Amino acid sequence: MKLYYARDSIARVILIALEEIGAPYEARRVDFSRAEQRGAGYLAVNPKGRVPALVTERGTLTETPAILTYLAQIYPEAGLLPRDAFAAAQVQEIAAYLCSTVHPSHAHRTRGARWSDDPSVIEGLKKKVKQNITDHFAYLESRFAGPWVLGEAYSIADPYLFVLAGWIVEDGVDLAQFPGLARHSAAMATRPAVQRALAVEDREE
Repeated sequence: MKLYYARDSIARVILIALEEIGAPYEARRVDFSRAEQRGAGYLAVNPKGRVPALVTERGTLTETPAILTYLAQIYPEAGLLPRDAFAAAQVQEIAAYLCSTVHPSHAHRTRGARWSDDPSVIEGLKKKVKQNITDHFAYLESRFAGPWVLGEAYSIADPYLFVLAGWIVEDGVDLAQFPGLARHSAAMATRPAVQRALAVEDREE
């Protein structure tokens, strides 16, 4: 498999998952500072011009929840997705919330032009980010079982939450006000797979 990623992007979630399962893969950086995501070479891989993109022998997958689910299903021995249907749906519920609600709310601070061409609307989106992110993480705190997102079993929801939690300080939100989630981030940071993923992301190419 070949993973296309960018530094400090949501693709970090997939790097962590790949390291957790121990799957052989090639990491290919897309340099956003050079707008490589909009170049013809990368658009041939992912016409959306976003990361992550995972190239497999059966084709290319995009969208973080889809890639996470695929990896969990082809490496079931890693235990990243419960075998019980209801428990698996709970994991997917959190992943969907992180993807469809939390991540876009964060993006409103720096990527408002995706939603409007009106400067006043873009400024309005920015002003709402802190409150939205605070509300989202209050909800996640209320759902947090500990030590992992849904209890004793680590899952694909854990690296996803970890990466997004690492961004909220930029939105003016202090993670410390959510003690369960703060403990989760601290525990995630000590996992060898997380440390290996960060090393991959930081290496020079």
